[in-house]
Amino acid sequence: MQKFTKEMVDDYADKLLIGLTEEENKMVLDEFGVIDATIDMINELPDIEKVEPMTHALDDFEYVLREDEPEESVPIEDLLANCDDHTDREVQVPRMVG
Repeated sequence: MQKFTKEMVDDYADKLLIGLTEEENKMVLDEFGVIDATIDMINELPDIEKVEPMTHALDDFEYVLREDEPEESVPIEDLLANCDDHTDREVQVPRMVG
């Protein structure tokens, strides 16, 4: 498996529009190093491919799915009454990304 590099982390950060300082980049690389080492240890376990996948950490965990029944929703006018700025049914929100 290919190891993460400084250039890869910088490239992903740029794509996600989150600039990283050199210190943050090193921290991310260190974390990925720990993750890679853990995955390598797991892959060394004998017969790991024979282990059944789990949906929950507890064997006796049970869940009940509710029936999907439509319910009456809140009128759009009531919801828009809580908004500071809206035009018709569109809500104006502050810009978050430059």
